[in-house]
Amino acid sequence: MVKHSHIILLGVFLLGAILISGCNAEQNAAQAKNGDIVEVHYTGTLENGTVFDTSEGGEPLEFTLGQGQMIPGFEQAVLGMKIGESKNFTIPADEAYGPYRDDMVQVINREELTNIPNPEVGQQLQGAQPGGGISVCTVTNVTDTTITVDFNHFLAGKDLTFEIELMSIQ
Repeated sequence: MVKHSHIILLGVFLLGAILISGCNAEQNAAQAKNGDIVEVHYTGTLENGTVFDTSEGGEPLEFTLGQGQMIPGFEQAVLGMKIGESKNFTIPADEAYGPYRDDMVQVINREELTNIPNPEVGQQLQGAQPGGGISVCTVTNVTDTTITVDFNHFLAGKDLTFEIELMSIQ
């Protein structure tokens, strides 16, 4: 009788182990879809190999797929991935931050920017827009009489290559 109960307990234990491992396999087999909150580690590089952003050494990037929180090409690459899967892909400039636009570069008389007494090339400036938003620009040239500012995103006109790893799906 004792031997028979050990066999039943062993069978129940094995069945439980199989069910638990099957659940984990299903979770690991889950693919990222719109509405999922995902975490990814990523490294973004330019064509010349320069890293422009990375999560390595820090927390993974968390966002909800399908909410427009990321550039479309990035979200598209994550869709269908499984936890632990890695991917390398390139997003053309037109599908990332758009083309570089010369009309977004402006030359301003220094007299108009009295609140910035010593502008420097590379300095980021912020200003209020008529609709209440904030615009950001980068100083690209300074003379005695003018300041040239660029309102393009710093990645505009650049193809972006990403290496990503899907860490979790919620």
